[in-house]
Amino acid sequence: MATYTIAELAREFDITARAIRFYEDQGLLSPKREGVGGRNRVYTPRDRTRLKLTLRGKRLGLTLSEIKSIVDMYESPKDTHAQINRFLGVLAQQRVTLEQQRADIEMALEEISAHEDECRRLLLENEADRSAA
Repeated sequence: MATYTIAELAREFDITARAIRFYEDQGLLSPKREGVGGRNRVYTPRDRTRLKLTLRGKRLGLTLSEIKSIVDMYESPKDTHAQINRFLGVLAQQRVTLEQQRADIEMALEEISAHEDECRRLLLENEADRSAA
């Protein structure tokens, strides 16, 4: 079975070893320990997959607790219907949040455009006043 070091995973996913250790502290990863005093972390393909899913969840804007809940849910072969419904619920909630953020961003961009237009108008007036004087 293939194994990975923390450096290999950090390089592959373009994140820091510190981030990986943080995900471990949050219970998202559970590497084996080897070497003197268990100082060396050894990650399995399961850990790699969990890290990949964690990073995907982060990109979707999910919290670490939501990610952990979803990732843990798929590791136990329970009622997949309930699991899928739970995941759909999380995704629907995230969609609402992101759509609100998008509306807020659009409003902010419109305000910025209005301020830019006003500044340009003032600059033109200022240039015209200087030219007339």
